Formats: sequence, C-alpha cells, structure tokens
Amino acid sequence: NIFTDWPLRSENLDLCKLLLIFDGLDESRLSLDFTITKVISDVTQKSSVCELLTNLIQGNLLRSALIWITSRPAAANLIPSRCVDRVTEVRGFTDEQKEEYFRKRLSDEERSSRIISHIKSSRSLHIMCRIPVFCWITATVLEDMLTTDQREELPKTLTDMYSHFLLVQMKRKKHKYHEGQEMAQEVVEADREVLLKLGRLAYEHLEKGSVMFYQEDLEECGLNPDEALVYSGVCTEIFKRECVIFEKPVYCFVHLSIQEFLAAVYMFHCYTNKDIEVLKQFPGTKWDNKNSDTYLDVFLSRVMDKSLKSKNGHLDLFVRFLHGLTLESNQKILGSLLGKAEITPEIIQRTVNSLKEKKTKIAPDRSINIFQCLIEMNDLSVSQEIQEFLRSENRSEKELSEIHCSALLSDTHCEVVASALKSRPSHLVHLDLSGNYLKYPGMKLLTGGLKSHNCKLESLNLTSCRLSETSCDSLVCALMSNPSHLTELDLSDNKLQDSGVKLLCNFLESPDCQLEALRSEFSFILEMLTHLKPKIRFDCKICYLSDLYFSFRLRSCKLSSYSCSLLVSALKSNPSNLRELDLSGNNKLKDEGLHYLCDFLGSPDCRLEILKSVIIFLFHFLSLNHCNYLPLFFCFCVAVF
Repeated sequence: NIFTDWPLRSENLDLCKLLLIFDGLDESRLSLDFTITKVISDVTQKSSVCELLTNLIQGNLLRSALIWITSRPAAANLIPSRCVDRVTEVRGFTDEQKEEYFRKRLSDEERSSRIISHIKSSRSLHIMCRIPVFCWITATVLEDMLTTDQREELPKTLTDMYSHFLLVQMKRKKHKYHEGQEMAQEVVEADREVLLKLGRLAYEHLEKGSVMFYQEDLEECGLNPDEALVYSGVCTEIFKRECVIFEKPVYCFVHLSIQEFLAAVYMFHCYTNKDIEVLKQFPGTKWDNKNSDTYLDVFLSRVMDKSLKSKNGHLDLFVRFLHGLTLESNQKILGSLLGKAEITPEIIQRTVNSLKEKKTKIAPDRSINIFQCLIEMNDLSVSQEIQEFLRSENRSEKELSEIHCSALLSDTHCEVVASALKSRPSHLVHLDLSGNYLKYPGMKLLTGGLKSHNCKLESLNLTSCRLSETSCDSLVCALMSNPSHLTELDLSDNKLQDSGVKLLCNFLESPDCQLEALRSEFSFILEMLTHLKPKIRFDCKICYLSDLYFSFRLRSCKLSSYSCSLLVSALKSNPSNLRELDLSGNNKLKDEGLHYLCDFLGSPDCRLEILKSVIIFLFHFLSLNHCNYLPLFFCFCVAVF
C-alpha cells in the first residue's frame, strides 16, 4: 500500500509491510550497540534514534518491516549476522572494464595503451583500479606525466601515485587562479598550511571512522569551509561539499583513499616536526619534551601495531601510505609538506626487517597489509622469496614465516565459510581448506555450516589442518547430522589418534553415509581397517561399504618392511575396495617388504588400478615375473616415468 496521507497512523505501521531504507549507515555517526539494547516494540514509545534503529534491525519494532541498509563494510560489520538475511556487495571494475575506462577517458589510443600496460606491470596498482575513483586518479597523473614529457619513471606504488596526484592538483590550481606561469615542483608554503589542516581533519576523523564532516569539524582544525573548498587546489578535486542535510552543509573527501593519504602526510609531518601531543597516542614510543629522538623504524612499528589491532582494518591503507612516504623519491615530490627527515639506509633496512619479523594474532588477510607496506617501500624480497620457494624441489623441508603465509584462514573466516554453507540456496559443493591451521576452534565453527540441511557440500579437503580427536568428534557429529551429500573426504596429515578413528568409523558404518573416497595417512588407514574389518567380513547388511573407493596415499611415510606387512594384512582382509596405492618416496621397504606387496598383487581379489612407487620396486616386480598383472604394470610405468 502507498499512503498519501502523512503522518501515518500508528495502527497502520503495525499492520502494513513497510520498506525502510537507511542510506549510508557509516556516515550517520550513530552509535549502535546490539549488546545492551533497550527492547522497544511499541511504535508510540519515544526513544533515541540509536535505540530505534537497533530495535528495527533486531526485529523488535515493526516486525513485518523490510529494512535495506547501505554502508561501507566497517559499519555493516557491526550488525550481528543473525539480523541479516542477505548481503549484496557493490563490486568494482572487472579487468575488461578497467581497460574500457582508460580507452574512453583518453582519446589518444597510444597513450591509453601505454597507461594500461603500465598498470598491468604493477600488481598493487592493477588491483586498486577495481575502484573507479582510483582509475580517475591514475588517469589524471599518468596523462599529465606523459603529456608534459616528464622523463621521470612512472609511479609504481600507491604512495607514489597519490603524491604525484597531489602535485598535479597544485599545478592545476596555479593555472586556475593565474598565480604565475612557472609550475612549482614542490608544494609552496601557502598550500602547505591548508593541506596540513586538511591532513589533520583527515586523520582525526579516520581514527573515529568518520568520512563525513560538518562545519564545526573543519573549524576545530583551523579550516575555513570556503577556504577548504576553493583554496590550494583541493577545492574541486579532493574536497567537496555534499548535499545539505537538515539545512546543514556536509563535507567529505572525494574518496576515502584520499582522506587516508592526507592523514598519512599529516602524521609523517608530525613525526619530522616532533609534534609530541599527536605522537603520544602511539604506545611504546618514548616521546617527551626533553627527549624526542625515537627512531623512525620504532615509530612506524608502533603505528603498525595500532593498525593491526583495528577490527575492521580502517587504518590499513593509512599505514601503507605512511611507509611509502619514507622513500626519498616521495619526499622530494611533497617537499616541505612532510618536513625534513633524516632517514638513513640503516633505518630503512631496520624498518623492513621489523615488518618481516612482526608476529600477529590477527586474521591473516589483515596481516597481509604488512606485505603491502613492504611493496610501498619498494622492497620485493618477500615476493622473491615466495617465488624461489615455489620453484624449489624440496619445499616440504622448508619452513615459511608468517609473512609468507598470510592467506591462511582464521576463526573469523571459518564463520564466513560456515555462513556460506548455511545460506539458502548454498551453491558451494567443493571446499578445500588444506594447510589451514583450523584446530578445534576453527573446526567447531565450520561444523555449524556442515550441520545445516542447506549444505550441499560434495567434497571436503581438510589435509594438514591440525585436527585432533576432539576436532574429529565435532566433524563426525556434523556429518551424521547431514550425511547425504558428502562423497569425498580428505583427512591426511592430522593427528586424529585412536579415538578419532573410531568416531569416523561409526560414521562410515552409518546407513546414510554416501562417501565414495576417503583419504588419510598411513596410521589412520590401518586403524580404520582394523575397526571396520569384522563388519566388512561378516555383516552382509552393510555390504554398501564394499563400494567405498579407497585411495591410499602413503608417499614419503618412511615405511619399513614391517609397515608393509601390516598394510598388506589389512588390505588382504578387504582387498576389493582399493583402487589406487601410492608408495612413492619410501626407500626402506627392502626385499621383505616388496615380497609382501607382490604377494598382495598376486591375490585374485586384488582390484588395484593405479600403483605408484620407487623405481627399485619396478625391477623387483619384473624379477618376480608377474605376467598376469601387465595392465597394472603399464599404469605403474606411466606413474613412475
């Protein structure tokens, strides 16, 4: 129903289905607390806006109403997931759209092609070009540099790009206000004062998570609103006035990244000029009026620590810019805006080492910002080390530091994965979590999704997830709650122990179990066969277990001849299930162990289709002249050679 009479009567609000649209939750500055909320269900009850909004979102007020909220992720994440039915992400440019933008933005085809080629050469720039505003900034800078025949190298980092962007705006301001024909390559004193005030505004509100400002906010930073809008070249390109809300002007930067860059410029200026009051907010730095000689690497480390403690990462890009400003090339561009800093190669190296050695207990996708800071400092050592590791032949013998493994899942991400499994409809059918240290807490969160009847998962890889018997208990409970879809499970390299194996065997014996492929390490396979062997032998009611397809991967398990005897004994008790056996990398089987294996291959019940092993086994196999197993031998030859 569309009501033309206003105001609406309270009884209509309760009876009709309403759509409430809240645009820009992150810009509202409302303090939403979903833990201590006064319950409001009566539409006639007077309450604060914050209380009304939290009760609307929680469904206490106007239960039949539909609510649509637009917000940046930081503010949206404050809303409990239980209150959210659907999340829609506004995505940026695709790779094709990035190219389309630059070709439309620049009429010169040769120039646009060169810009596109340059962006593709820098991964950080190419990723950022998902954001349309960043494409505009990039086009503005590179077009200016290519048009004016500047011989300097094109920007490859974000800090370099934004530094040049600021310089371009200063040059345009001079043209616009006829302040002389000579274009200064450094920020002049008149511009410097206003830009630092804008930087202070940017930083103070970045700390608060604010992107919208009012006139009083500008005045607190010593800014005249008109001056901020029309002076120093930032009027139309960096800072703008938004539409009037309740007859009150609202201001914002053109994009959050520009606010973050100016905030970093301001903070670097505070460091070089020893602004004690500002710098004291970073714990661990020894600032006082008598001794303010804290080294830059120590200061940057404290700023990084503070950013890593942020739950939503609102200081991540700010910290990246701050590290990028340590480069002499960027200091030369911004000149007096940063102040004079004595940064020696030793300090730069200490900063790099500090970043690489920093250990955190935060979500890995947040700690990857440390890697991004290194890139801003033109240090590509981590990337090179990773490439070298991937090219090496003995990767399993090398240990990687946390900076090399910043893509591992955390508990927070396990919740996200579980949410995807519980969604209706859930389209996730193959899930590979191998190599993530889930342990019990992560497994417990994940099982919340596996239990859901909306979960349609068909294959699950939990290799090297550091699962214990306790984790196994959670997993089995989840699988028994919703067993009908999962057909492949990989639990290799987990210390499940006897109790965990028994729990899994209970699941395998369940009539609802649809598993077709189960993979694990040697000890688990033997334990599982030990528990299942009597059932498989004698109970015809569970003959469906004979259809279970086993793929044994025992590569590099240091098997001895005794291990072989145990394995063969287990396989002979139920030989028809095994289709693939991988024994490559086991060089201690000896003749006795090989005899055991060949004896198993000679069994009429053996259905082995693929056998992989060391080449010495090939010659021993030939010497025994098992001509009846020529098809297996050919498959084996392909595997070896």
